[in-house]
Amino acid sequence: MLTIDSLVEKFSSFMWGTPLLVLLLGGGLFFTFYSRFTPFRFFRHAFMILIGKYDSEDDPGDISHFQALSSALASTVGMGNISGVAIAIHTGGPGAIFWMWLSAILGMSTKFFTCTLSILYRGKDDQGRVMGGPMYYIETGLGKKFKPLAIWFSLAGLFGCLAPFQSNQLTQIIRDEVFKQQGLFAGDAIVGNLLVGIVISLVVASVIFGGIKRIGLVASRMVPMMVSLYMLAGVTILVKHYAEIPEMFMFILKDAFTGDAVLGGALGAVIITGIRRAAFSNEAGIGTEAMAHGAARTKEPVREGLVAMIGPFIDTIIVCSVTAFAILFSGMWQAGSTNGVTLTTQAFSHELGELGRYILMICVIIFSLSTMIGYSYYGSKCTSYLFGSRYKKYYRIFYVLVLAFASIITLDVAINFIDGMYALMAIPTMISTLLLAPRVMREARRYFGSMDHYGYK
Repeated sequence: MLTIDSLVEKFSSFMWGTPLLVLLLGGGLFFTFYSRFTPFRFFRHAFMILIGKYDSEDDPGDISHFQALSSALASTVGMGNISGVAIAIHTGGPGAIFWMWLSAILGMSTKFFTCTLSILYRGKDDQGRVMGGPMYYIETGLGKKFKPLAIWFSLAGLFGCLAPFQSNQLTQIIRDEVFKQQGLFAGDAIVGNLLVGIVISLVVASVIFGGIKRIGLVASRMVPMMVSLYMLAGVTILVKHYAEIPEMFMFILKDAFTGDAVLGGALGAVIITGIRRAAFSNEAGIGTEAMAHGAARTKEPVREGLVAMIGPFIDTIIVCSVTAFAILFSGMWQAGSTNGVTLTTQAFSHELGELGRYILMICVIIFSLSTMIGYSYYGSKCTSYLFGSRYKKYYRIFYVLVLAFASIITLDVAINFIDGMYALMAIPTMISTLLLAPRVMREARRYFGSMDHYGYK
């Protein structure tokens, strides 16, 4: 008899088949070479844009470049970096980390294209406010005949932009590190989990009903703080094992092409796991990132594309790598059947003692809350596109109710459901971006050609 767990797992596995992997990796490879590595060549310029060197209050949009990246990172630098990496290692072995790295590098080019388009072809909602995202650049850039593709993306986004995984994992760490320590709800874990879920819902609701400006303000303050604290703890672990880093790096590379460490040498499973977790972590090609960056205050689409490409570098190349090395150095990934945030907690506790456990708990709270806050904006935009702005408040109510419900479901259901919906979102995003790629490069040639004229450095 098929259970909900098995049905959701089958749905996710079907969606993450070879065609989608080819679309994401092949698309990223195409964007990288088609742009002649343009985004990478202007990395320094991207940081100048990020720090506000070219900001103007007169430009259209709601938030600054920094707030746009912070809003995007609030959604990507989160549980995917703490719990998602643990799931990748648990499921696909250390070699999955290499495929996460590769996906992130290619994802930088993908984000350059998708987020340039999100500004280049901004649309307007039913109240005349400027909006950006795949649904708008599909309809505006490709024309009305492609509107079914925009509707497809938005319908998938209504569910893909929910945050059951984040709520589930935050509940899990509170249960493991607070309830069990204090002996609370020992006989009725569901009640304890649900109470946590309700509190989470109320905290998130207090922010998301304020709209993107409040989200951007909160994110721009939370994200730098949470990344700094987490990196401090992670780098401390790396320093303890600095002599072992080259050996561990070679171990990851070897396992990436053999799959010896897991699943009986199933290399395909290692690759799929790495790419799925990278997509969950940095969201390149999924379309969510384009919705966040589409709200940026700028007249130059290429600038936002350059800022957006910094996201996968910070999110996956840096933060996910720190998590991965911490777990691998601790040896806890081989110690038992634990998975998700519990595995990462055990790794930090093993390496840093009680301090590591407390630091991780603080980071998990901030990471997950910031992600839940960011995702709500994406779902609200999909709702506005499909049904009109007046329905956004109803979506937000639905959103916070799902957070409460997610506290009592299993980890497998939460992660597989979101994986499957991400796949559905990626298909229209990648197809439309590939079709519009020549227009991105035309805009890039115009912008980079004007840099000397305007004195941009």
